[in-house]
Amino acid sequence: MELRRPLNGALAGAAAAGVWAAQQPLDKRVFGSRYDDVELLGKLVTRGPAWPAAGLGLHMANGAMFGAAYALARPLVPGPPVVAGVAAAMAEHFGFWPLGALIDRHHPARKELEPLQNNRRAFGQAAWRHLLFGIVLAELERRLNDETEFEPLEQVPISSNGHGNIEHAAVGASES
Repeated sequence: MELRRPLNGALAGAAAAGVWAAQQPLDKRVFGSRYDDVELLGKLVTRGPAWPAAGLGLHMANGAMFGAAYALARPLVPGPPVVAGVAAAMAEHFGFWPLGALIDRHHPARKELEPLQNNRRAFGQAAWRHLLFGIVLAELERRLNDETEFEPLEQVPISSNGHGNIEHAAVGASES
């Protein structure tokens, strides 16, 4: 596997997280909720005036990690990239949303943040953000990781124990 695939995925994920953050002021008005991921992350590490920069940095780093993992898993997932991207992002949304109760109880700035538990507006807002993230991630990752540049997975020699194919090794050794 080339290192380029997950690096391109990380770039796509960071960019998708940037799009998410850039559109938050609009979706806060549309959903009537002040829930803000950048604020939540930034005020986790500082309560001072640097929280927006810290929050944006953490948010984009999270997007990069998600994008790298998505890029590695993408060749194993059948179907169009946009479906895979949205499915991955929505799985993360539904999987992590219950942690909102912990944020409401334990976040150092919990009194300044929009409560998340039982907040349907914030839930819908987060679903919209994940949908947008999944679409942007899938499209950017597809463009950056052109499938014609990578060896198809079904042609990679492996065995059931994960250590390769002895026939391939023997042929490779005799060809050298």
